[in-house]
Amino acid sequence: MKKLTLQTAAFRYLEQSYGQWLDILGYAPSTVRTFPTYIREFLHYMEKNGYTQIQQIDIPLIKTYYNELSQRGNQRRGGGLSNNYLNTHLNALDRLLEYLRKQARIEIPPTGIPKETPTPEEVVPLTLDQVKHLYQAADTCAEEYQEKSPGYFRSAMPLRDKAILAVFYNCGLRRSEGAALNLSDLHYDTRLLEVKKGKGGKPRFVPMSLSTVAHLQNYHYEGRPLLMKKANEDALFLNQEGKRATGNMFNNRLKTLQHYSDDAALRQMKLHLHILRHSIATHLLYQGMSLENVAQFLGHYSLESTQVYTHIMEKHYGSAN
Repeated sequence: MKKLTLQTAAFRYLEQSYGQWLDILGYAPSTVRTFPTYIREFLHYMEKNGYTQIQQIDIPLIKTYYNELSQRGNQRRGGGLSNNYLNTHLNALDRLLEYLRKQARIEIPPTGIPKETPTPEEVVPLTLDQVKHLYQAADTCAEEYQEKSPGYFRSAMPLRDKAILAVFYNCGLRRSEGAALNLSDLHYDTRLLEVKKGKGGKPRFVPMSLSTVAHLQNYHYEGRPLLMKKANEDALFLNQEGKRATGNMFNNRLKTLQHYSDDAALRQMKLHLHILRHSIATHLLYQGMSLENVAQFLGHYSLESTQVYTHIMEKHYGSAN
């Protein structure tokens, strides 16, 4: 999809300006990056069918496109496209129509296409012991890397890994939120972490425990300077080249820590970054935090999004303390 090339200049401009509009409105970096690629696919479909003007976009055309999209096979895994993918694609189209109404003054109604039933995915949270094993694996992993990485990187890596766990587990941040963190977002004096662009552009402050502050300060003042290439770089998490770390790096580091863990069950789990967020939410509920406070902690718009963790907690841990 990312390799598609638009021939129409107006369509190329629309894709670019749409992404800038999302960014100005405060959408998460992942949304700003991915939604325009979905729109590019739609505009490429228009070109293939002889449409070359923005004014030709209408609901019947979108419905025809979406019907073909929903019947398309998954090029990487086989089978059809997931319902979650189709819903995200539809959200991108709905935002495009909103953009056209507000910015291009084109009177076009919402698509009216019903959302697909989300594809369920069983969430298995980590135990507290498994979280400890991940932290311990940061040191084990650094020892194993003695011959594979430069000395400065071996010294910085365990501190960065523990800071990653502190942000995504202890603070429960989404991947895009963690990737966007800057040094100025760390308020050590008040023990608050500032999320300037949460989901839907919603900002929030997340409380930091003493251990979280310690892990972040250790990386900030001892590990991060070893990775810096530019003195004015404000990104909290840096990669080996001294640039802002991407979401893929965080997942790769988590997979590496999982691999070096001495917990056999943990090594067999289907683990990704969002599981850390699921885990802290479940643990907080189990420890007695109210549903409302957990929702605020996670940056949820409604309690319905947080309620799912009550069911996860009861399934894996029983009733709250």
